[in-house]
Amino acid sequence: MAARLVAIDTSTERMVLAVGTADRVVTRDEAGAARTSARLLPALHELLAEAGLALAEVDAIAFARGPGAFTGLRAACAVAQGLALGLGRPVLPLDSLLVVADAARAQGAGDDVAVAMDARMDEIYAGRYVHDGARWRLRQPPALWALPPLVDAWQREPPAAVAGSALNVFGDRLMLPPCVVQWPEPGDCGAALMRLAQTAWRDGGGVDPADALPLYLRDKVALTTAERAAAAAR
Repeated sequence: MAARLVAIDTSTERMVLAVGTADRVVTRDEAGAARTSARLLPALHELLAEAGLALAEVDAIAFARGPGAFTGLRAACAVAQGLALGLGRPVLPLDSLLVVADAARAQGAGDDVAVAMDARMDEIYAGRYVHDGARWRLRQPPALWALPPLVDAWQREPPAAVAGSALNVFGDRLMLPPCVVQWPEPGDCGAALMRLAQTAWRDGGGVDPADALPLYLRDKVALTTAERAAAAAR
């Protein structure tokens, strides 16, 4: 029987939420970023009402731990921790890049999916995943890449498909081989978020709320004036 789960992803400029029960999944995908702090909890309660589920009935709280936007990762982690502590439930930390890979696979991207998300500052959050028919396996762990080494890595060993926002932001600069299928819009990330949450629950991936941490891959989150000018010139 499927667990009753709440899942939160604010790792990008979108706020993606999902509530899953034994017989249905309801999702919400709306503008996040600066609106996240004001909208996250109200939107979550709206989604619970739509699913016909009381917060006290939830078995666990899942959240996309990163990589992604610094403030978005903190917001998702803090809300997941707060709700889980109050309910006495575990937290399910999820790989935010894997959410994109799973959504792309559901749209037909195949079983070998690399994810490239715009990380700003002319850098990319990237990882690579292979689905074995039952679950995802990690082939290349999430990392923060400058463009040249990532281009080199994917030209030497091309994935079957690449999904994510970096496809639109970087375009031809990614220099993907013609054999690589591109999925800049991966599809229903809310449904993917819940699929991964249910898998994590079945695999015993719950942790104590106090042990749930965001995955930060960058220590520096802002450019100096000189660095912004150099990036603009490039």
